[in-house]
Amino acid sequence: MSANGWKRVCAVDEIPVLGSRVLCGAHGDIAVFRNDAGEVFAMRDRCPHRGGPLSQGIVHGRSVTCPLHGLRLDLASGEAIAPDTGCTRRSPGRVASHAAGR
Repeated sequence: MSANGWKRVCAVDEIPVLGSRVLCGAHGDIAVFRNDAGEVFAMRDRCPHRGGPLSQGIVHGRSVTCPLHGLRLDLASGEAIAPDTGCTRRSPGRVASHAAGR
Protein backbone atom coordinates (compact mmCIF):
# COMPACT_ATOMS: atom_id res chain seq x y z
CA MET A 1 0.00 0.00 0.00
CA SER A 2 1.42 3.38 -0.93
CA ALA A 3 1.43 6.48 1.21
CA ASN A 4 -1.76 7.70 -0.50
CA GLY A 5 -3.64 4.49 0.37
CA TRP A 6 -3.71 2.92 -3.12
CA LYS A 7 -2.04 -0.31 -4.15
CA ARG A 8 -0.68 -0.72 -7.68
CA VAL A 9 -2.29 -3.75 -9.28
CA CYS A 10 -1.30 -3.75 -12.94
CA ALA A 11 -1.02 -1.64 -16.06
CA VAL A 12 -4.33 -1.05 -17.84
CA ASP A 13 -2.91 -2.83 -20.91
CA GLU A 14 -2.58 -5.99 -18.79
CA ILE A 15 -6.38 -6.20 -18.53
CA PRO A 16 -7.78 -7.61 -21.78
CA VAL A 17 -10.26 -5.39 -23.64
CA LEU A 18 -13.74 -6.87 -23.00
CA GLY A 19 -12.13 -9.12 -20.41
CA SER A 20 -10.82 -9.21 -16.89
CA ARG A 21 -7.97 -9.96 -14.55
CA VAL A 22 -8.48 -11.65 -11.18
CA LEU A 23 -6.85 -10.44 -7.98
CA CYS A 24 -6.79 -13.03 -5.22
CA GLY A 25 -7.41 -11.67 -1.75
CA ALA A 26 -7.91 -12.89 1.79
CA HIS A 27 -11.57 -11.81 1.69
CA GLY A 28 -12.35 -13.21 -1.76
CA ASP A 29 -11.26 -12.66 -5.32
CA ILE A 30 -11.77 -9.36 -7.13
CA ALA A 31 -12.35 -9.22 -10.89
CA VAL A 32 -10.98 -6.13 -12.65
CA PHE A 33 -12.74 -5.54 -15.97
CA ARG A 34 -11.93 -3.32 -18.97
CA ASN A 35 -14.59 -2.49 -21.52
CA ASP A 36 -14.13 -1.45 -25.15
CA ALA A 37 -14.26 2.25 -24.15
CA GLY A 38 -11.19 1.74 -21.94
CA GLU A 39 -13.12 2.08 -18.67
CA VAL A 40 -11.94 -0.06 -15.77
CA PHE A 41 -14.23 -1.53 -13.07
CA ALA A 42 -13.61 -3.81 -10.09
CA MET A 43 -16.05 -6.05 -8.24
CA ARG A 44 -16.22 -9.28 -6.31
CA ASP A 45 -15.60 -12.22 -8.65
CA ARG A 46 -18.77 -13.99 -7.57
CA CYS A 47 -22.21 -13.82 -9.14
CA PRO A 48 -24.92 -13.15 -6.54
CA HIS A 49 -27.19 -15.73 -8.20
CA ARG A 50 -25.19 -18.94 -7.87
CA GLY A 51 -21.63 -17.85 -7.19
CA GLY A 52 -20.36 -18.10 -10.77
CA PRO A 53 -17.00 -16.52 -11.65
CA LEU A 54 -17.88 -13.14 -13.14
CA SER A 55 -14.31 -12.82 -14.43
CA GLN A 56 -15.20 -15.50 -16.99
CA GLY A 57 -18.32 -13.65 -18.10
CA ILE A 58 -18.97 -11.61 -21.23
CA VAL A 59 -18.25 -7.89 -20.95
CA HIS A 60 -20.46 -5.66 -23.11
CA GLY A 61 -20.69 -1.91 -22.72
CA ARG A 62 -20.81 -1.23 -18.99
CA SER A 63 -22.10 -4.65 -17.95
CA VAL A 64 -20.97 -8.24 -17.52
CA THR A 65 -23.02 -11.40 -18.04
CA CYS A 66 -22.42 -14.33 -15.68
CA PRO A 67 -21.10 -17.32 -17.63
CA LEU A 68 -23.24 -19.81 -15.69
CA HIS A 69 -26.79 -18.49 -15.82
CA GLY A 70 -26.79 -15.25 -17.82
CA LEU A 71 -27.41 -12.81 -14.96
CA ARG A 72 -26.38 -9.33 -16.11
CA LEU A 73 -24.67 -6.90 -13.72
CA ASP A 74 -23.92 -3.22 -14.14
CA LEU A 75 -20.14 -2.84 -13.79
CA ALA A 76 -20.38 0.67 -12.34
CA SER A 77 -22.84 -0.15 -9.56
CA GLY A 78 -22.69 -3.94 -9.10
CA GLU A 79 -26.50 -4.02 -9.39
CA ALA A 80 -28.30 -6.59 -11.53
CA ILE A 81 -29.89 -5.25 -14.70
CA ALA A 82 -33.69 -5.77 -14.83
CA PRO A 83 -35.40 -8.16 -15.03
CA ASP A 84 -32.56 -9.81 -13.05
CA THR A 85 -32.20 -9.03 -9.34
CA GLY A 86 -29.30 -8.96 -6.90
CA CYS A 87 -26.00 -7.19 -6.59
CA THR A 88 -22.34 -7.83 -5.93
CA ARG A 89 -19.89 -5.71 -3.98
CA ARG A 90 -17.91 -3.17 -5.98
CA SER A 91 -14.33 -2.35 -5.09
CA PRO A 92 -12.86 1.13 -5.26
CA GLY A 93 -10.26 1.64 -7.93
CA ARG A 94 -8.64 4.25 -10.06
CA VAL A 95 -6.55 4.46 -13.19
CA ALA A 96 -3.44 6.56 -12.71
CA SER A 97 -0.93 7.74 -15.26
CA HIS A 98 2.46 6.04 -15.16
CA ALA A 99 4.13 9.13 -13.69
CA ALA A 100 1.49 9.45 -10.96
CA GLY A 101 1.94 5.82 -9.94
CA ARG A 102 5.58 6.29 -8.96
